[in-house]
Amino acid sequence: MKKIIIIAAALAGFTLNANAQNASATATQNVSLTLSNAISITFAGTGTSTGAAVNLPFSTVSDYANGVTSTAQQLIVQSNLAFGVSVKSNAANFTYTGTYTTGTTMPVSGVLKIIVPANATGGTIASPFSAATYASVTSTAQNLINNGTYGANQTFSVQYKATPGFTYPAGTYTTQVIYTATQQ
Repeated sequence: MKKIIIIAAALAGFTLNANAQNASATATQNVSLTLSNAISITFAGTGTSTGAAVNLPFSTVSDYANGVTSTAQQLIVQSNLAFGVSVKSNAANFTYTGTYTTGTTMPVSGVLKIIVPANATGGTIASPFSAATYASVTSTAQNLINNGTYGANQTFSVQYKATPGFTYPAGTYTTQVIYTATQQ
């Protein structure tokens, strides 16, 4: 009988434990992300939208005869959509600083040229530009990269070549080259 009472007491305890439940409550909350289209273009060398000055010194007859090239200048595009990049100069002519007063109007087009030696944007280099042949920079925007792929570090490089010939007097000739990244 003692065994029956112990067994009955154990069963009653299991039954009580099975019916006892922990109290709980839940709370929910919606979280929404509101994304805007975003794009930036910067120079790798400076980390800003203003690149370091590119100086092309002409100091020998060979420089005048063959032109002078720069080192490659890398740009980085960050965009959440596909994009294109255009290029232009800020004016049709270089700005002159020097002692001569005549013969100092040098056009940008035909004198300043670029190639795109590296393109890791996922897009294509737009004609007339290429990775092998220099093409003139003009004061009218020209497509440089088409259909770049969205991403955080889409890079390409440009290299400048100046070929003024023997037509212009000594001095400093300056222009700004403007790269514009536009979402497509």
